[in-house]
Amino acid sequence: MILSGSRGPSGPRGSSKHRPGFFALVLAIGFVVGGAMQAIARTFLPAGPAKEFLTAGVTPTIGPLKLDLILISLSVGPVAIDVSLLSLLGVLIAYLIARSLF
Repeated sequence: MILSGSRGPSGPRGSSKHRPGFFALVLAIGFVVGGAMQAIARTFLPAGPAKEFLTAGVTPTIGPLKLDLILISLSVGPVAIDVSLLSLLGVLIAYLIARSLF
């Protein structure tokens, strides 16, 4: 009797076998690749609606954050992420490559 299911010989398939650090790394690589694609598009695409659509983005910022301890005073910021269609495409590409490799 053959039972069908989602389990393979090595356990469940899918994203449950990866740690959160793996997903953070994939997101970071995806945003870097997407940012590079956005910079290339801003440089080489001619002015027009396609360039505006592909390179328009939202930039949320956090900071500056100050942490004042008695012995140490730290200041971090501002931290900003430029999210555009091309950066999301970079995240999708990085995810698909990581999923096919692991």
